[in-house]
Amino acid sequence: MKITEHNVNGVVYLSADGFEAAGGVVHGFSTRLGGVSQGIYATLNLSMNRGDDPDHVRENYRRFCAAIGAGSERIVCSSQVHGDTVRTVTAADLGVGLDQPEPWQADGLVTDIPGVTLTVFSADCLPILLYDPVRRVVGAVHAGWRGTALGIVTRAVERMSQCYGCQRMDILAAIGPGISKCCFETHEDVPNAMTEAMGAAALSFIQVLPTGKFRVDLKGLNARRLEAAGLDPEHIAVAEDCTCCLPEKYWSHRYTHGERGSQAAMIALA
Repeated sequence: MKITEHNVNGVVYLSADGFEAAGGVVHGFSTRLGGVSQGIYATLNLSMNRGDDPDHVRENYRRFCAAIGAGSERIVCSSQVHGDTVRTVTAADLGVGLDQPEPWQADGLVTDIPGVTLTVFSADCLPILLYDPVRRVVGAVHAGWRGTALGIVTRAVERMSQCYGCQRMDILAAIGPGISKCCFETHEDVPNAMTEAMGAAALSFIQVLPTGKFRVDLKGLNARRLEAAGLDPEHIAVAEDCTCCLPEKYWSHRYTHGERGSQAAMIALA
């Protein structure tokens, strides 16, 4: 599978061609292009809690959802806390408005309810979308370095299998734009967390620098976790774009020192 870029009425977003080929689902990874927000939030900010004008954010949601073909009235998101909790979204979870505080903490969401738009937010952390076209189940995951070490994407695959009977070889996965190895320079706490969690399998995704710091490939680590969870490597697409390298196209928490809006990744069963 590959990640492809689209421009619909000025809204630039990314998608996985394998999801589109399978049919029955709408999805997309936003950029910061195509909205109405201003200043540090220009232009397609999709976060309601970073100080942007709420009316601008609502219009940004309308534009992005229209571009990818999703329903903005049934969006479900959560309070992301860099953990490994995956919530199964049911009909009882619907109806929380974008202006309302998220009712629970989770970094992964899964559902089999058509029309429910699962949403995760990012600005360097990885947004990861999952789709089983056979059992008709979707998932959305937020994976920063802590979530990667904890195995949040593995937890999501397990939840899809346990709750909905998904066969892992049927699941498609798309790892969206996030900070890449070129820009993710860290101290030893990050590589130590990866090797403690994944053992020798993590080593090829960690580069030791002459300064004593490290560069870590979060995209590669999550792709490896997906393969270890039972997915077909041909069913995993990885976005090449680095959010920190492309500040005009994406928000990067690291590049802006936290003065930013947020991207969103959305997926819904059609």
